[in-house]
Amino acid sequence: MDATTTNPPPSSAKRIFGITVTPLTARRFANFRANRRGYWSLWIFLTLFVFSLFAEFIANDKPLIVRFDGAFYTPIFNAYPETAFGGDFETEADYTDPFLIELIEEKGWMLMPLIPYSFDTPVTDLPTPAPSPPTFANWLGTDDQARDVTARLIYGFRISVL
Repeated sequence: MDATTTNPPPSSAKRIFGITVTPLTARRFANFRANRRGYWSLWIFLTLFVFSLFAEFIANDKPLIVRFDGAFYTPIFNAYPETAFGGDFETEADYTDPFLIELIEEKGWMLMPLIPYSFDTPVTDLPTPAPSPPTFANWLGTDDQARDVTARLIYGFRISVL
């Protein structure tokens, strides 16, 4: 045989997730899978971690996409001045401002994330003083500074795990 050919793995080697492993590693993985609580905890943890990697797309006070006057804008990636949407100021647009929302909806639309608050955005339309209990808009309520707890939990989980 020449040096460029590879030998097939021994018959005792197994494949787990497409990776060839030794019999000892295969036995360790089988023991881990037998521990149902640990195995399912791993999958739940991985799911939550991957979910938290997309925190900006899930919880943010900026729209994912804006259609205004025939053009598309992506405020989640770029900063646009309020004047781009017919406003008066050259500063970055505040997409929670009712005046700006009305300007955008006159000539287009905007798609907000599932949770329309970022980790540091104060919630201004609370039914009770902060801290407030859970509502449909604030799934876990707000903290003592009127910030959405759900958004803070998503961002905080990602920071803690990374």
